[in-house]
Amino acid sequence: MAGNRREPPPELIGGDQWVDGVRCSVFDSGPRDRAEAVVFVHGNPGPMADWSEIVPEITGFARVIAMDMPGFGRAQRPKSFDHSVIGHARFLGRLLDQLGVERVHLVLHDFGGAWGLRWALDHRARLRSLTLIDCGVLEGYRWHRYARIWQVPMLGELFQLLSSPRLMHIALNRDNPRPLPRTYIERVGRHADWGHKRAVLRLYRTSRDPAGAFPERNLGIEVNGLPTCVLWGSRDPYIPVRFAEQQRRYFPEAEVHVLDGLGHWPFIDDARAVATPLTAFLRTHVRT
Repeated sequence: MAGNRREPPPELIGGDQWVDGVRCSVFDSGPRDRAEAVVFVHGNPGPMADWSEIVPEITGFARVIAMDMPGFGRAQRPKSFDHSVIGHARFLGRLLDQLGVERVHLVLHDFGGAWGLRWALDHRARLRSLTLIDCGVLEGYRWHRYARIWQVPMLGELFQLLSSPRLMHIALNRDNPRPLPRTYIERVGRHADWGHKRAVLRLYRTSRDPAGAFPERNLGIEVNGLPTCVLWGSRDPYIPVRFAEQQRRYFPEAEVHVLDGLGHWPFIDDARAVATPLTAFLRTHVRT
């Protein structure tokens, strides 16, 4: 799992699951009668295959669930889906209910942070631990340039129409501290049809105010004693590393790991740098 490995790992692939009439793809290591699970939630652009090098580290001692959220990966892209933070959090919750998961260890990245935290606020008693990877409570955050483009009607549509895997590779490599593997770009590109691009536009436009989905002035989560792990690429160009230490304001028990030289997708840059602290953290808090 070294960061410079050239051979891509086998992709994480799930089976079909229907939630409120929307088909998504879900990886569930089982056993299905175990009510405690580590739940991986991707962000933009996803999909759950982002976790392919991390999940095998966890399945040896815990039930692991990962999914393609609506609009991403192999999931459906219904025009009617509510692509707000609240809409995705609601979908996540209903999926976990269907899978019989009562005790949840959340592992969140990017927009998965907002979706997962919103779910946690609504289901406080079920949250057992929290891992934030380049995401979290972003008080004072200013959107990056791509988000600002997506949020503008017409301009966002034009930008999405003109985007291609080649242009995306150039743009992301210009921002990321390490060149992203071509296999990663190709994987994202395979799922970047118009339904996915439309979902991205709706997600960012309904989230212009990052705090809009969190009207609570106080997080409301029982944070005292909540096991929390923060992992952050030191050279994240989209959500600056200064937000890593700020998470301790909201999660006093947090252990914070700044991953030197890594970017917004640290598990792509160097999977081992993420897997080592994450596995140690989860082994401590997951009931075996």
